[in-house]
Amino acid sequence: MTDYFAFYDLPVSFNPDTALVKQKFYAMSKKYHPDFYINEDAEKQAEVLELSTVNNKAYQVLTDPQKRLNYILELKGKVVEGEHYVLPQSFLMEMMDVNESLMDLQFDPDAIRLAELNKEVGKIEADITGKIAALTTSFDEKDKTGQEQALDAIKDLYYRNKYLWRIRESIDKAGHSSNAL
Repeated sequence: MTDYFAFYDLPVSFNPDTALVKQKFYAMSKKYHPDFYINEDAEKQAEVLELSTVNNKAYQVLTDPQKRLNYILELKGKVVEGEHYVLPQSFLMEMMDVNESLMDLQFDPDAIRLAELNKEVGKIEADITGKIAALTTSFDEKDKTGQEQALDAIKDLYYRNKYLWRIRESIDKAGHSSNAL
């Protein structure tokens, strides 16, 4: 995995200086613009094209908070593709109640109950988002041990959020189904 922070010579941060990221992007865009290497051999042109692609991808990831969060967790080895992360039992029990309510709404559509469920999930999402924001904001000031602990907590919240995204999709589908009736 390419380290986009190293590519831009920046420290790993959940909240990098966006102006500096943009400045690095433009500098690298000039440095690795394929038009400047038109007279080079095919190998050099391919290398520059690859670096130009890395630059574009780095900018996309580092300027998008969601992509950046996922990327840092992957970069630090906290999130691995195909990983079967086990969420805490208390969270799963809470989500089981939400899922049961969703199933009930599939068989017995009720716009008021759907709105209440949507509000309940919104509160859970807001709580998770707030916790992630607090942890990512304080990440840079922590020592290595503190950063590891923060990354573990962020990972757990990341997976909770991911679970909620699936629930949010189901709520949206239920909303569209009840609107069609």
